[in-house]
Amino acid sequence: MSRADVLRTIRDAEADARASASKAESDASNILTEARVNAAETVTEGRAKAQADAQQKIDDARAKAQKEADKVSKSGNKAIDKIHSNGEENRSKAVDIVLGKFRA
Repeated sequence: MSRADVLRTIRDAEADARASASKAESDASNILTEARVNAAETVTEGRAKAQADAQQKIDDARAKAQKEADKVSKSGNKAIDKIHSNGEENRSKAVDIVLGKFRA
């Protein structure tokens, strides 16, 4: 092989090496970009799931609190009804006592 053939072979090999290096850099850049997109999607999905879970917990807590409030309200209404009932029953006795004190 002549010296010119050797130099041409070396130049061709260097050009192939540069092309391979350039393709490798491009592939690495594409892989990195794809990884960033996937990471962003994963973060977005995670946030959405966390918000949905938090909202469900809030809704469950509200439902439980409403149930307790309904129980307390019902109990309070029963107590109010009992007070009114006792007041009605004792009204005539109270009137008689007051009038009795004035007559005496």
